[in-house]
Amino acid sequence: MPHPSFLSLTIVLLAGPPSSPAAPTAPDGWPWWRGPDHDGVSKETGWSVDGVPLWERNVGLGYSTVSVHDGRLYTTGHDPEKQQDTLVCLDARSGEVVWGFSFPAKTWNMGHGGGSLSTPSVDGDVVFASHREGDLYCLDAKTGAVRWQHQLCTELDLKPPTWGFAASPLVFDDMVVMNAGVVLAFDKAGKPLWKSARSFGHAYSTPAPFEWDGRSLLAVFCGSGLVVVDRAKGEEIAAYEWKTKYDINAATPVVVGNRIFISSGYNHGCAMLELGAQKLTSLWESKAMRNQMSGCVLYEDHLYGLDEQELKCLDLTGKEVWTRTGFGKGCLLLAGGRLLVMSGEGELVIATATPGGYEELSRRKVLDGGVFWTTPVLASGLIYCRNSKGDLVCLDHRPKEG
Repeated sequence: MPHPSFLSLTIVLLAGPPSSPAAPTAPDGWPWWRGPDHDGVSKETGWSVDGVPLWERNVGLGYSTVSVHDGRLYTTGHDPEKQQDTLVCLDARSGEVVWGFSFPAKTWNMGHGGGSLSTPSVDGDVVFASHREGDLYCLDAKTGAVRWQHQLCTELDLKPPTWGFAASPLVFDDMVVMNAGVVLAFDKAGKPLWKSARSFGHAYSTPAPFEWDGRSLLAVFCGSGLVVVDRAKGEEIAAYEWKTKYDINAATPVVVGNRIFISSGYNHGCAMLELGAQKLTSLWESKAMRNQMSGCVLYEDHLYGLDEQELKCLDLTGKEVWTRTGFGKGCLLLAGGRLLVMSGEGELVIATATPGGYEELSRRKVLDGGVFWTTPVLASGLIYCRNSKGDLVCLDHRPKEG
């Protein structure tokens, strides 16, 4: 597969125009990290397990996945020669550049090549983007013009963690929340609303919002462990210590009612915690699931995820239901009862999400080179996959007419 230069375009010609196949059901698009419900699960149905390449473009060095809203795609990449990041807006179907916003940024190569880490969040007419050195931007989604920005390290006297801030902006209600060790919120006009009373350690994981006992809460996974924070005021409700090698807790927590599943790599393992009155209690802990980058997805009372380099299914008691080897350090999402897995070898694998056993539906080599820690995204029947070199490929999985 070709590797175009930074922001160059390769169009793969198809038998018909991009708009010819029928569009599957896509009620909410994929506007931010982990999708519309912040859980790595797409509501989209009717898409085909067999796809063909539609276009490819290089968007710069890094690991940001894509957000898709209103026919446009947003992602961020890095140019090591210019020492700058570019938040780029593309036409989601053609890959053509709509606009790009560039800003100074160090490569930040800490043994993984460096480049972008977090994913933009689109909310109506604005897009929010965070940066590994502590910048938070609000841009006009149609033009890329800056509406406001904050430099969190300067304003709050913070220091980036070893591998840089990696949490994506979390958008809900009328606020934007950032995990920067200190958890803080802004209104959508950029006015500070609240910040946590203390720092919870290295910040690589995007918080998960949830409701429990009549309260709106956040599950925040940081270097010190899991912390539950009140969404309205930022007050700490409960905490559970979960220290790992290098203080890396990167996977977004999975919320199941008042239970919260956490998992970490480096042979640490996973746990199911129960939230009670002002307290988190461990229901069980195990080494059956060790998510280093990509978190698990929940489907019909089972967790699916990559345990280091193996694809696994666990039930909610922590019991290993099945395992499949040979996936490498990849990532996944779930849509229509199917798993979309990006393997460590650049293969897009589609399998049925069932506790009955591993059932592979399709497998296709889609990218070469780099590493594959970026979660694939499905939006309107198109699947987007990216490697660390910034090669972004769009695959057409819309059902064919007739």
